[in-house]
Amino acid sequence: MSGEWQQAPENTLQSLKHGIIHSDGVEFDLRLTSDGKLIIHHDSVVSIPKHELEGRPKWVDAWSLDELKEVGFTSLEDFIQDSVVQNQWIEEGKMACLEFKRPHLFSPNGRGILNKKRQYKYMSNAMKLAEKILDENEIPKENSVFYAFFRGMKQVVNESKIERNWAELMPSIPTIGNRTFKRAYAYPQYMTMPFSKLVNRHRKSGASMIPCAIEYFSPLYGKALIGRKVGLGEKYSDYLSSCQKGMPTYVWPAKPVLEHKILNAGMTGLTDYLDPKLTWLPSGNARWRKPGTMPLDNSQLELLNSSNQEDHVSIINQLRVDVPRWKECDNQRRTELVKWWRKKWKWDYDIEEILTNSKNSPPWQSVRLIGHRGSGKTPRPILNNHSI
Repeated sequence: MSGEWQQAPENTLQSLKHGIIHSDGVEFDLRLTSDGKLIIHHDSVVSIPKHELEGRPKWVDAWSLDELKEVGFTSLEDFIQDSVVQNQWIEEGKMACLEFKRPHLFSPNGRGILNKKRQYKYMSNAMKLAEKILDENEIPKENSVFYAFFRGMKQVVNESKIERNWAELMPSIPTIGNRTFKRAYAYPQYMTMPFSKLVNRHRKSGASMIPCAIEYFSPLYGKALIGRKVGLGEKYSDYLSSCQKGMPTYVWPAKPVLEHKILNAGMTGLTDYLDPKLTWLPSGNARWRKPGTMPLDNSQLELLNSSNQEDHVSIINQLRVDVPRWKECDNQRRTELVKWWRKKWKWDYDIEEILTNSKNSPPWQSVRLIGHRGSGKTPRPILNNHSI
């Protein structure tokens, strides 16, 4: 059917632009190329059809930046320097989560990666380069966070003098193996690390936020968990908030059926579903895609939540007209919003401090909806016939 939205391949400029326009921000993956540049790419293997890799190395870090751009992938610099992205990221206060990928054990940069010094050097070079590029393009520090599945994040951040927000992704997973192997490796770590322990580990390390897998809120996990479990229902809300105390928690995957509960619990959701026509969630709730950069007050949220499937589109459209963006909110509205959020989710932060640090962008603690890998994860290979 003509006119229908077509999802662009993940981590491409087209996908990232769609995600940053239609939500509160985007998450994307970074790898170093053979010439020491940053490419936006998730997998360790160049994600084009196998027959097009014949005669060429399969590892991303064996390709130069120009070679990867030639087949359709996007550099961090090209992404940042896009005028639409700059407007959304800087002027509209959108968020970006930059995930730094370690090289595969068998790739050129991965050989010898079991040596800790080599790991630290690789991650340090990648993060310092990213910070340099963000600084040169005047991306506000409060609008970004660096993270990785890397146990040395704190040391690298401190020794490299990284000034951006950061966190370590947990549980730790290896760079080798398929998705099933990695999940099997991670599950025992879930079992021995209840949510309260996860929060405390991040807080004590000096991390800026808590990246959190949806498994923490699944009934199956709760039955096997060693320790007190959390959930997305009302009976868990007080305990969940008392653990967080306002420390931002980013949950993936925020599937549509759970999205409303995740946001309502005071957490940010990373979504793979940014079809503009998805306005009614399978949970039976109207969808508001910009809770951070276009926040609803209590009465507006009640109006949205009271809508039914028949009238919700008209209510959403009216709210889009009535609700100011965060950057347009006057001091009174900002103060009322922060007071309400602080009480609702038991934030352990001073209101004046929050407001002082949130003049151009939503508060760091704000609940957001973030586009995962732009506008969502897509099948492999990512690019076919070098076209997007």
